Amino acid sequence: MSLVIVGSIGLDDIETPSGKVTNVIGGSASYASIVAQNFGNSKLVGVIGTDFPKENIDLFKEKNISLEGLEIVDGKTFRWGGKYNDLNKAETLFTDLNVFAEFNPIIPKSYLSSKYLFLGNIHPDLQLNVLNQFSDAEVTACDTMNFWITGAKNKLIQVIKKVNILFINEDEIRSLTEVENVYDAAEAILKLGPKFVVVKRGEYGAFVYGQDLIFNAPVYPVRKVVDPTGAGDSFAGGFMGFISKMNNLDNSTIKKAMFYGTVTASINVEDFSINNVKNMTIAEIEKRYKELLKITQI
Repeated sequence: MSLVIVGSIGLDDIETPSGKVTNVIGGSASYASIVAQNFGNSKLVGVIGTDFPKENIDLFKEKNISLEGLEIVDGKTFRWGGKYNDLNKAETLFTDLNVFAEFNPIIPKSYLSSKYLFLGNIHPDLQLNVLNQFSDAEVTACDTMNFWITGAKNKLIQVIKKVNILFINEDEIRSLTEVENVYDAAEAILKLGPKFVVVKRGEYGAFVYGQDLIFNAPVYPVRKVVDPTGAGDSFAGGFMGFISKMNNLDNSTIKKAMFYGTVTASINVEDFSINNVKNMTIAEIEKRYKELLKITQI
């Protein structure tokens, strides 16, 4: 099954204790689409400026990602700069929206038959816009961040009411629900409409909460984290890619998707930007998946 991914595509400057890179591929749609392509067919929706390097577009093409929804407009591409003194949290040095400020996602007609949709971390107005175009989607998911929780909470709640799966981290779900216990907070989210809430907990893994499901997935044991940028998007790409491949939302599939998300995120963080992600193979993913199963069995 195909998976439509709507989100940001950008150019990042990143500094971590392991070094520094500039003008590298960033953005939620970039990470998620490259990862998800290992499981099926990713269809990308995003906007870039005329300064976006041709070799980056060529990379998407080499990965056979559908680019019919990629808009190229005059101007500069979205740019973000971040520094990690603490690998669990980025210090934003600059955010230049550039052409992304006027992004108005129009979904190609050929995409509308897709049954799976992932909305990356973009303004809730844009997420609603896309959801309204996908009346036949069977499984919809979205990510978010504290910026939207603080600045566009009512619109974000409208989005959450319309999706099947919400991806969110611990701090964000506490802020959104004003509930301290994360499991109680997840229960509050379910009451809004989603079937599942995936709560990302950084170095402590993630858990998924559903009507009759609570499942904790540990992190894959990475020896050295080089760059955590895009880890959440890689997690979502692995998770959504797998469930679109399996074409169901039963609890067994969701549990496995949590492990696949954990594994793809672990590959992501071992190098800067998409350096590892672009070379990721399904064989490597499956190898780590089996290793994770082995070390978590009693």
